[in-house]
Amino acid sequence: MDAISLIGIDLGKHCFHLHAQSASGRAVFRKKLTRSQMLTLPGNVPSCTVVMKACAGAHWVARRIQGLGHQAKLISLQFVKPFLQGNKNDFADAQAICEAASRPGMRFVSPHNETQQTLSALHRVREALVRDRTGTVNHIAR
Repeated sequence: MDAISLIGIDLGKHCFHLHAQSASGRAVFRKKLTRSQMLTLPGNVPSCTVVMKACAGAHWVARRIQGLGHQAKLISLQFVKPFLQGNKNDFADAQAICEAASRPGMRFVSPHNETQQTLSALHRVREALVRDRTGTVNHIAR
């Protein structure tokens, strides 16, 4: 079995799809895991780079992955789309994440700590409140 150098994770609500590849780009394994399994599997794998699409939940998972000794990276969805092969499904997404992350010039998003993530959530809530208030005022004015 080849040594794992990169793991791509497609995050979901209840299950996660993983695609692991070696340094040469050869697929090592593909797995579908539950949330509890997801947090134990990286502990059983030698230290490597773990890449996920950037979303609100990805920052929490990245912090947990870093705690297990791996290097966690987040990649923007717009950079993953061009590498999707075939029909869109969760395993294909995980493979596309690996493919995009293996490119030398790829740009990554740094995982936020808890404080940064809380501040980000506050900004999103405020933006939603302003949008709802404006919509209500516009609705009344008609």
